[in-house]
Amino acid sequence: MELLAINWSSVGLKVAQLLLSLSILVILHEFGHYITAKWFKCRVEKFYLFFDPWFSIVKKKIGDTVYGIGWLPLGGYVKIAGMVDESMDKEALKQPPQPWEFRSKPAWQRLIIMIGGVTVNILLAFLIYAMILMVWGEKKISNASLKYGITFNDSLFNSLGFKNGDKILAVDGTP
Repeated sequence: MELLAINWSSVGLKVAQLLLSLSILVILHEFGHYITAKWFKCRVEKFYLFFDPWFSIVKKKIGDTVYGIGWLPLGGYVKIAGMVDESMDKEALKQPPQPWEFRSKPAWQRLIIMIGGVTVNILLAFLIYAMILMVWGEKKISNASLKYGITFNDSLFNSLGFKNGDKILAVDGTP
């Protein structure tokens, strides 16, 4: 019986790369919510990578916002003042909405804040796709630059009558 040798350092590196790439995606997604909330002058209470039940690995308060990294790597979140969810203090809902709260904003602004993360994801997808095409995209060589013709290394082309040095002038009558 042959034992399968596992290179654990390689596995660890792949896991770290996966966590880093997903973390970047989560941060960019949450930044979409964050920047639109700030744009409409909503108070952002928390901006977190990963979830932080009971404790955080890292946290720092800058202005009104606590930035941090939680210990449970299942995503991230942005807590916006006045956004009603399961963690909302029910007593705060009894108070009139404050101008900096999510619930005091018009519906169109709330919608933009809610779709901000998805919008960033779509823009990022287009950017990544454009970068992939730029690096590994189709490369075309103009006929004029083929001074010595084309080299065929495949017997299929030779069987079809092509020879090394041939210059293709037209295909089906189209130059």
